[in-house]
Amino acid sequence: MENTDNIEQEKMQQCEDQGQQEKVQESQEQEQTSKKEKKKKCFKHDDSAQKIQELGEKLAELNDKYIRTYSEYENYRKRTQSEKAELILNGGKDVLKSILPIVDDLERALQAMTDENAKEGVTMIYNKLMNTLSQKGVRPIEAKGAKFDDSLHEAVTQFPAADESQKNTVIDVVEKGYFINDKVLRYAKVVVAI
Repeated sequence: MENTDNIEQEKMQQCEDQGQQEKVQESQEQEQTSKKEKKKKCFKHDDSAQKIQELGEKLAELNDKYIRTYSEYENYRKRTQSEKAELILNGGKDVLKSILPIVDDLERALQAMTDENAKEGVTMIYNKLMNTLSQKGVRPIEAKGAKFDDSLHEAVTQFPAADESQKNTVIDVVEKGYFINDKVLRYAKVVVAI
């Protein structure tokens, strides 16, 4: 009987040892599982941080594109608006420029006229035409006696100056020049003292 008791005790001991081994093994497995889960969480955290960084970079890129597109649109709008305003101001430039030779002819006719009644009528027409032109922004360039300026005058001929104070001065106007809204419509053709 002792033998059986010993065998039973041994079996019980083995069962207990096996139970303890299973518990140890289970706890080791749990530790490994928890380590794996921690690693997964850590990787998830790393993935999330990487995704956040990528999204932040993409947001910055899109924001930059938006700002550039908006700036380009604003520049386009301002440019077209200024071109439109300039077109309105100077739209009839060609028509007004073609009227200037008629004004020149009227001025020459006024100088050559001897009949006072006819001269008075032509003077009224001339004044009316000049008022209309000034309403459209056309005004003559005052050239005689002014210093020669190649951005306003076109030198037709040159004469020697009588004294030093007349050098580089306009001494005669062959053809009047005109501005339209502070831009030269026609350059004044002048004689310059050198």
